[in-house]
Amino acid sequence: MKFGVHAGLWMARWTDDIAPILRIVADLGFDGIELSLLGMTDDRAAVVGKLMRDHGLEITCSDGLARSADITSKDPEVRQAGLDHLRWAIRTAAVLGARGLAGVVYAPWGTFDPAQKTARTRRSAECLATLDKDLSEHGVTLGLEAINRFETDLVNTSTEAVALAKASGSPHIGVLLDTFHLNIEEKSICTALVTAGEYLVHFHVSDNDRGVPGSGHVPWSDVRQGLSEIGYNGWIVAEMFVRAGNPASTDLNIWRDIEPDATKAASRALAFMRSSFQ
Repeated sequence: MKFGVHAGLWMARWTDDIAPILRIVADLGFDGIELSLLGMTDDRAAVVGKLMRDHGLEITCSDGLARSADITSKDPEVRQAGLDHLRWAIRTAAVLGARGLAGVVYAPWGTFDPAQKTARTRRSAECLATLDKDLSEHGVTLGLEAINRFETDLVNTSTEAVALAKASGSPHIGVLLDTFHLNIEEKSICTALVTAGEYLVHFHVSDNDRGVPGSGHVPWSDVRQGLSEIGYNGWIVAEMFVRAGNPASTDLNIWRDIEPDATKAASRALAFMRSSFQ
């Protein structure tokens, strides 16, 4: 297992300086950090990649699509914009030194059109299929994140995420599951993890309120059982959003402080992850 933490825990804006966050993450003893490509530029990627290496940290990346770059769209120009962005994201992840890129990369976050779900899913799969060569050339694996019904109508469950990954036909595309979303959408978190099986390429942990794992009512014994049954040995990243009052938290509907101190939350999360998953 590799244990990481999402930089968004500390960031008020996605363009915030990453250097002080890297120092905290390294001092706490994480293996690496997950960094959103929101707000990333080519120049910044080269600098951040060097900073990661200087701090002895590995990196994994996450990203999403704008509505003007929706690969489920009927408009071929909009779909092409989405593909252009995803190809940029794959290249940028590689420049940063990441071998994993995951997130809501199959449709824009927060968009809903359930009457067209079948056609949108088909168009998404067709576009994702064209990324296989890019993923192979850059040594990057793409993870499709299943998120809850209040954030998308397209991929809410492990079953739907695996189906879309399979439909892409690419061996470099798998799924990302997250205990916050699993706790909302799945009848059984263990069953959801077993369903993902070899397609699980990335895993996020937080508790039911997006706070420190182990501090709420997520059934962690089911999580451990599911990961054990599929022999998962990849990244486990604490993706927590705990502070209200900044733009990044507003995007995710964090209206109150879930934890009083981000760094202490990260330290507690790492202790829980080490005790639970090693």
